[in-house]
Amino acid sequence: RELDVQVGALYWHVKSKQELLVGVAARLLRGLDEIDELDGPGDTGRSGPSASEDATPDADRGAVPRDRAAGRAAVAGLAKAIRSALVNVPDSAEVVQVAQSLQPDALEPLNRLRSLLDSAGIAHPGWAQHLVMNHVLGSIAAAQEAARLAAVDPTAAAEPLGEDAFDWGLQAILDGLFGTASTAARP
Repeated sequence: RELDVQVGALYWHVKSKQELLVGVAARLLRGLDEIDELDGPGDTGRSGPSASEDATPDADRGAVPRDRAAGRAAVAGLAKAIRSALVNVPDSAEVVQVAQSLQPDALEPLNRLRSLLDSAGIAHPGWAQHLVMNHVLGSIAAAQEAARLAAVDPTAAAEPLGEDAFDWGLQAILDGLFGTASTAARP
């Protein structure tokens, strides 16, 4: 798209392309750091102050789930919310992936995801956050690429992996992280 600005004018406001990408990623995820309740199909956990009955205080992030089941539900809800916020924005997965690599602490929803995993007792919350985000961003990139291919040649595009495939993969990941029997029925 045309911005109608001089080549160097943008760098008056940001120092580098990398800083710009981090800012764009933060903007794409902006509304997610204000979510008090993460509801969705099968979600029962809450991550915000309204979850006081099932939570213990955390000075940095408000209330967090006390038990593993609520923690798992909160992680699933946040992962789904991140996917929903990004899936219809072209190239959003790549932008967030770069920003996550450049400044991992600059994206509040990803910090909250790591905090939820830590509060749920996951041994390596940073690694677990990386695993969940790779699934989220990979599913977005695959869906967007399938849509681009279908626009060019509908007969050449593979069947898109939609919400059901994403949910199945997320549940399989959470089964492994939380050490639970598989809840992810084969589609």
